[in-house]
Amino acid sequence: MTTSTPHDGPAYPFASFLAAFNDGDSDALDRVYEPEGVLVPRSGYPVTGSARSAANAYLLGFGLPMRAHLRHVYVAGDIALLIVDWSLHGTARDGSAVDLRGTASDVTRCGRDGVWRYVIDNPSGTA
Repeated sequence: MTTSTPHDGPAYPFASFLAAFNDGDSDALDRVYEPEGVLVPRSGYPVTGSARSAANAYLLGFGLPMRAHLRHVYVAGDIALLIVDWSLHGTARDGSAVDLRGTASDVTRCGRDGVWRYVIDNPSGTA
């Protein structure tokens, strides 16, 4: 698969999410999702809209960089499945120890504007 710009690749939301997260930019983070895009912050509890923004803001509040590795990308037309290994590790702003990690199963879709965005962001992968 070849792409001419970063926006037209199915992994674009992954790279944009990681950059926005590590910059602490909640607005940029929200833009990597489709308007009705879903985040699953806990198994069985999908959220969207302001609840999705709040869940991401909670993680941003730790003040720790996210490390992530895109393991696989599977594409079918304008839909892609991304398998991502990720972790947050260190001491949070409040002094607490943080050690979160997982393998995400994320679904992205290419919009009519040619930009790929998250439809489903499931950091727990199979849960």
